[in-house]
Amino acid sequence: MSFVVVAPEFVSSAATDVADIGSAISEANAAAAFPTTSVVAAGADEVSASVAALFSAHAQAYQALSAQAASFHQQFVNLMNAGAAQYLSSEAASVSPLQTVQQDVLGVVNAPTQMLVGRPLIGNGVNGTMSSPNGQAGGLLFGNGGNGFNGEGGTGGAAGLIGTGGNGGNGGTGAAGGVGGHGGWLYGNGGAGGLGGAGSAATKGVLAGNGGIGGAGGAAGLLGTGGAGGGGGLGGSSDIGASGSPVAGTGGDGGTGGRGGLLYGNAGAGGQGGNGGNGFQPSGNNLQVGNAAAGSGGNGGAGGVAGLFGAGGAGGAGGAGGFPGLSGAPDGPITSGPGSTIEDSHGPTAGTGGNGGSGGSGGWLYGNAGAGGQGGAGAAATFTNPQNITLITSVGGTGGVGGSGGDAGLLGTGGAGGVGGAGGGSGAQAGGQGGHGGTGGTGGTGGTLSGGGGAGGSGGEGGAANGEQGGIGGDGGNGGAAQLAGDGGAGGAGGNAGGGTADDGRAGAGGVGGRVFGSPG
Repeated sequence: MSFVVVAPEFVSSAATDVADIGSAISEANAAAAFPTTSVVAAGADEVSASVAALFSAHAQAYQALSAQAASFHQQFVNLMNAGAAQYLSSEAASVSPLQTVQQDVLGVVNAPTQMLVGRPLIGNGVNGTMSSPNGQAGGLLFGNGGNGFNGEGGTGGAAGLIGTGGNGGNGGTGAAGGVGGHGGWLYGNGGAGGLGGAGSAATKGVLAGNGGIGGAGGAAGLLGTGGAGGGGGLGGSSDIGASGSPVAGTGGDGGTGGRGGLLYGNAGAGGQGGNGGNGFQPSGNNLQVGNAAAGSGGNGGAGGVAGLFGAGGAGGAGGAGGFPGLSGAPDGPITSGPGSTIEDSHGPTAGTGGNGGSGGSGGWLYGNAGAGGQGGAGAAATFTNPQNITLITSVGGTGGVGGSGGDAGLLGTGGAGGVGGAGGGSGAQAGGQGGHGGTGGTGGTGGTLSGGGGAGGSGGEGGAANGEQGGIGGDGGNGGAAQLAGDGGAGGAGGNAGGGTADDGRAGAGGVGGRVFGSPG
């Protein structure tokens, strides 16, 4: 028996090309019809008239033959299109029975495990829903885990033997993000953690809410990469004038990165911390400004640890600090319109940046450790929105501390310390002060047998003076030590001062070199 393989889309394309050829020939015939079928005699004699009549007759016969050829050509094109349509129809008719057969076969294969352990043998897990937010587990043999439901922080479903863990769902208002699902036992990456929910805005009698924590990344199985940790939620803002000491919401901490494969695979990175809340909120084209202190940025999540072979996960960056309200609004909010400027020479300090997350450990046998996350930036003492409304307080926020680098295992380099966060710039008014830069993170320790220590992180820049007093630069982090063989990590450079009489940060100390071989940092 012989078989024919046909691609209907190619047949349709060929029919279009043939039709275009026919159109081009028809246009050429039409252009030649008048000058060839109505030949003018070269002279007034009988011979010239006879020759002209002969040529005209031949041209008319050619035009008649061309018309018949064009008709045949069009019929050929129609047949090609009809054939392609029939092939497509046959394919469409065969798809449904094949899908039904496939579903029936999977149903038979999955029935025993579904009945015994409530989970299929082959197939992806079902995604979470509002009523059941957690993602379902994938097939025992093969299949990805279902994703958690967003808005409810649903947990990602675990994979089976082979497959990827489901992603965690994003958290609701102020709630934690869902944890990523575990990767396949043999092979598969862990699912990413969900984002933490933003904190609620303040209302009369109720303070602003903190941002939710990011969900942890899912761990890998034997082989695979750990899932990334989810970012922390934004801190809630406050436009309420209230007695006491109201505070805008703190940003949520980032989630921890997932563990790398037990045998081989890199670990997941930590999630970024959420930004701190502000002491104001938009109201149409205006700003409603309360008297709440600024919210601090959330801390970055720690990087995941590796297994036997693999790199540790990097720590997440800290969130930025928020802008404060104004001290002149304790009895009610201040409404500020487009183009206006409000200065508060004794206003509260702008928000502090969150600390960077620590780097994860490298593989127990071999692998470099993860770097520490960068510290979050302190908020500037001046804020301007797109409607050109400017709020000015006195002191910029302090930058967050850089995260420590992770330690290596037997063989590998320690992780570098994170850079300190920059301080926020000063308010351009008398008594203004730039925020101090954050301290750099300490470098991680090198491998037990061999490997250099991680470099210390640089100190953060001091906040700009803006005509007043700048912030002090952050100190650099110390370098990590080597152990048996390897160079110590270099100390981090101190951050530059923001101007005025402020001092630069001090450089960090270098790490100790290896006991048998290696130079100090």
